[in-house]
Amino acid sequence: MAAREEKDRKAPSRAPTDEEIEAYLARNPMLLRDNPALLAGLAAPDRHPGDAKVVDLQRHMVDRLSGEVRRLRDTQGAILAASRTNLATQGQIHEAVLALLDANDTGHFLHAVARDLPQILDLDAVSLALESEPPGPRWSTGGDVRLLPKGRVDRLLGEGRDIVLRTETEDAEMLFGPAAGLVRSDALVRLDLGAGKAPALLAFGARNPGRFHPGQGTEILRFLCRVLERLLVLWLAR
Repeated sequence: MAAREEKDRKAPSRAPTDEEIEAYLARNPMLLRDNPALLAGLAAPDRHPGDAKVVDLQRHMVDRLSGEVRRLRDTQGAILAASRTNLATQGQIHEAVLALLDANDTGHFLHAVARDLPQILDLDAVSLALESEPPGPRWSTGGDVRLLPKGRVDRLLGEGRDIVLRTETEDAEMLFGPAAGLVRSDALVRLDLGAGKAPALLAFGARNPGRFHPGQGTEILRFLCRVLERLLVLWLAR
């Protein structure tokens, strides 16, 4: 008995016959649907319009390949659109940084933040907000700085967080003043003005409720705020 089993193990495997394959497929009708990669290696059969018994695998293969082409085109289109958007955004950020660098005094700088950046970034409002009791520091009294109650920056951002993106804004009047009625979504970024300075933030507001949302990338926005932060510290030191 053991010798027979050893002989069976050594016997070369036999390729299944066409009839066996046909019977197996008949018992497993979902095989090709569940394993679409098998179709890629199959030769397309000749079509026999008059033979109702012939299954047109060619049509299924073409449909599958057409679907893959559509998916690839859609993916390619999405990648290209995202790349164009990123390039446009980078261009806006570069222009915004240049506008801030062109300021020749603190008042000009604050005016650029509140008036120039919204146009450059295609937004409805940009506000520099500072925790302070009215009338605030001397440099903030020109109307281009919003004053916040003590502790409001942490309440808005969350303690320990530097940025928050909101699909629906809150405290719009406090953050954006006269432009509050236009703002539906916003981005808030904490600013560090140095030791002993009051907490501050930069608020970007848009009328489109979906312009800012929590899943957005924030690297380029953070970069702009870090540049603005450093320039403001320099102006305040003069």
